[in-house]
Amino acid sequence: MLSEKSTATVRATLPAVAAAIATITERFYERLFAAHPELLRDLFNRGNQAAGLQKQALAGSIAAFATHLLDRPDDRPDVMLDRIAHKHASLGVTADQYRVVHQHLFAAIAEVLGEAVTPEVAEAWDEVYWLMANALTAIEARLYEERGVPAGDVWREWAVAGRTEETADCATFRLRPADGAPAPAFKPGQYVSVQVELADGARQIRQYSLSSAPGSELRSITVKRVRGDIDGEVSGHLHAHVREGDVLRVSAPYGDLVLHADDAPLLLASAGIGCTPMLSMLEQLAATGHRAPVTVVHADRSPAEHPLRDDHAALTAKLPDAAAHFWYEAPEPGHPADRTGLVDLTALTVPSGTRAYLCGPLPFMRSVRTQLLAKGVAAADIHYEVFGPDLWLAQD
Repeated sequence: MLSEKSTATVRATLPAVAAAIATITERFYERLFAAHPELLRDLFNRGNQAAGLQKQALAGSIAAFATHLLDRPDDRPDVMLDRIAHKHASLGVTADQYRVVHQHLFAAIAEVLGEAVTPEVAEAWDEVYWLMANALTAIEARLYEERGVPAGDVWREWAVAGRTEETADCATFRLRPADGAPAPAFKPGQYVSVQVELADGARQIRQYSLSSAPGSELRSITVKRVRGDIDGEVSGHLHAHVREGDVLRVSAPYGDLVLHADDAPLLLASAGIGCTPMLSMLEQLAATGHRAPVTVVHADRSPAEHPLRDDHAALTAKLPDAAAHFWYEAPEPGHPADRTGLVDLTALTVPSGTRAYLCGPLPFMRSVRTQLLAKGVAAADIHYEVFGPDLWLAQD
């Protein structure tokens, strides 16, 4: 809980800080990487930095946390904190790094806001930062302990047992621990981090959802090659260079978008490569004999670009009360006319008490969430996963 004195100061200065937060975070990263270039080389996603996405996510999380402290002073935004902590733990973030961030963030605040940062203002925002940092550190410590690894020591060598080309831009890599020891348990919907050494010596890290069920002998990740103004460094490396018999550095499993399968109806909505955690959920539901209604929704550009399309349909068909609804912008001949274009849930029956899981581009998830709320699904029952920086907070 924020102290009474700091609450008044943060409330008075939040508009000014929020208006300047984008500039503050930009200056923060400039200072941080100048002092610690190894963080950009081996920890932060260089593609997201170049595109400005990480800056937006940091700004959004700081503003959201401060706003929550003011509006709901008696509780913490645990959903937001858990999501950030899982991502940090998958990267091996440690408590010492929060002190480094604090040093450069507050130097950036003072530089951008100048004389407006009085000792009282600095003290209040310092309290906000450490409330957030200490909460994250505590959650991350628990996550490391649960996985039986020392803080920050998340990496293990995994052998590539097989590779399958799913589409022109998607490949599945099947992995097993290189030391022959048992694979760590995970929950359907979770991801692992994969670290690769690139041609310039950088060790870049990306997260990929586990697309197999927890009981599988092998762990599977399906990687989409990122193409655009800034091509994906890690996805491009995996596609171009990694084959059966190679070894990858892979983290323990993390992620707070996990399947809670009781007798509630479920809706699993995805777009593009966002189908991968849904495949893991579907495989687990089929393996455990789930009998409640399951609605599967997926959107893609075309059937040929739909990763694991046959598996998506086949796993849905294994469930006694499930239906798959696929929308394509460029459908194949004979595709239902009402499944062409963007996802429209108007004609779908969404049972009362449905729990929904969403994964895909942010505009897709926002659209589906809005439609689900209109159909009476409780906001607390709509869960989501973002591949990359979480910009949901930054745009709310």
